[in-house]
Amino acid sequence: MTPDVWFVYLARCGDGSLYTGIARDVAARITAHDAGRGARYTRGRGPLAVCAVRRCSSKGQALRLELAVKRLSRRDKEALIGARRLAAFARRVASPARPQ
Repeated sequence: MTPDVWFVYLARCGDGSLYTGIARDVAARITAHDAGRGARYTRGRGPLAVCAVRRCSSKGQALRLELAVKRLSRRDKEALIGARRLAAFARRVASPARPQ
């Protein structure tokens, strides 16, 4: 049995907006977005360019990271992309600080 590998990706739409999603095959998912078969948000906003990708060991982990990224401001998302900080951010999401 193959491991349950998922990816979280940030993509820049043709209009400059950012889209965050999850997929098992990011290239195929971007192709689907560009063909108008992806998320409703990306329809008519193509072409998409992948800016950052993070590998996750499960769908649950990918969904948690996706939600955490979607909650960020645009400025913070740009910082993740510009400084290639998605991996560090993913580690913080995976092991949040425990309350004292």
